[in-house]
Amino acid sequence: METNTIQKVGQIGVPVKNLDHAISFYKDKLGLTLLFNTDNMAFFDCNGLRLLLSLPEKEEFAYSSSVIYFQVEDIKKSYEDLVSKGVTFIDEPHLVAKMGQTETWMAFFHDSEKNTHALMSEIQV
Repeated sequence: METNTIQKVGQIGVPVKNLDHAISFYKDKLGLTLLFNTDNMAFFDCNGLRLLLSLPEKEEFAYSSSVIYFQVEDIKKSYEDLVSKGVTFIDEPHLVAKMGQTETWMAFFHDSEKNTHALMSEIQV
C-alpha cells in the first residue's frame, strides 16, 4: 500500500465568529459530543469523524464552510426535534433523489454562525 494514499476524512473544519455560541449550538441543539475546546477551537465527535469549530486565524479563512450532511435515521422526526430546539431550517424534509429502492431525503438548516448544513436520510422503499 502506498503511504501517500488518502484513506479517509479525519476532520472537517467549520469557521465560526462566536465560539461559545457555536459550541452551544453543536452540543445542545445538534447533540454532538464535545471532545475538548481551547480559547479559539472546539472539537466534536460525530460518530468517529472529528468536527473542528475554530475562530479563523486569518481573514481568508473566515468564509462559510462546506455543507456538512448529517445522516439521520428518521429525517422527519429529527427535523421536528431540531425545530423544537430553535434550529432555523431553510426548507422542510424533501426527496432529492430516488436510486432503485433507495430514496434520499434532505432538509437544509443554518447553524449559529449562518453556515448551511443539512440533515440527510436514505430510506429503503
